[in-house]
Amino acid sequence: MKKDFLAVSDYSASELQEMLDLAIALKKEHFAGGNKPLFKGKVLAMVFQKPSLRTRVSFDMAMRHMGGDALYLSPSEIGLGKRESIADIARVISGYVDAIMARVFDHNHVVELAKWASIPVINGLSDYNHPCQAMADALTIIEKFGTLKGLNVTFIGDGNNVAVSLLHICARLGANFTLASPEGYDMAPRAIEIGKKISLESGSTMKFIRDPHEAVKNAHVIYTDTWTSMGQEEEAEKRMAVFPPYQVNQKLVNEADKDVIVMHCLPAHRGQELTDEVADGAHSKIFPQAHNRLHAQKAVLAKLLLP
Repeated sequence: MKKDFLAVSDYSASELQEMLDLAIALKKEHFAGGNKPLFKGKVLAMVFQKPSLRTRVSFDMAMRHMGGDALYLSPSEIGLGKRESIADIARVISGYVDAIMARVFDHNHVVELAKWASIPVINGLSDYNHPCQAMADALTIIEKFGTLKGLNVTFIGDGNNVAVSLLHICARLGANFTLASPEGYDMAPRAIEIGKKISLESGSTMKFIRDPHEAVKNAHVIYTDTWTSMGQEEEAEKRMAVFPPYQVNQKLVNEADKDVIVMHCLPAHRGQELTDEVADGAHSKIFPQAHNRLHAQKAVLAKLLLP
């Protein structure tokens, strides 16, 4: 296994499946009376440049459930790359704790942390990708359908960091991925290139189109995200003018497979990318999906922390 967890594309299909199988086992164990304290004596440093609800609480509780501890380091305490160089921070923290989870703006920051740290580094989100979210997404889809292989997964909206990791895990595990995005909000070319390479190995397909109605035909999963992410606030007005046709509403959901599930990484701006009717409706999996961050991350931590 690799030292770090920076991107799902770094891992083979069998490695990802092994972690997902472990997540399922750890989730069952948790609800059957609690997890074994396999992380006893282990501490995770959680480095944040961005605010967080799910990432912070799920990693903290994952460590506690498994007998370990987590240390929260706020933006003001660290000043990653500002108050002190990333190389120095990585080497200092490596002498104190057993692993680092970093939630950053610039993907290069988490890559540099991993380069200089002698302990595992987990990407808790960057401007390029969101691998921990993708693991929870895959777990949620498997719980519903038993597999990703052969499923049609459609992402509606901005080809952002969440979409990148979703594409890569779909490609690895054999799901067909479609992105419907407005012009000017396409996925990063390097992410598409990686996806193409992976899908050649797995036999899955990738489609990048404009029309959300075409995109959801035969979809087993409809996934959406906020139109304006953290760090894009100055673009909010412009985005609000472009994205309304990409709203996931009941009409759009009705055009998909009858057993379709609707997913969202949260936080949601209800009434924008997602209606209340859909978010709280029969097809919604947004809260089980959020809860699965806890169980998927336990598996990732176990693979990195345990011999």
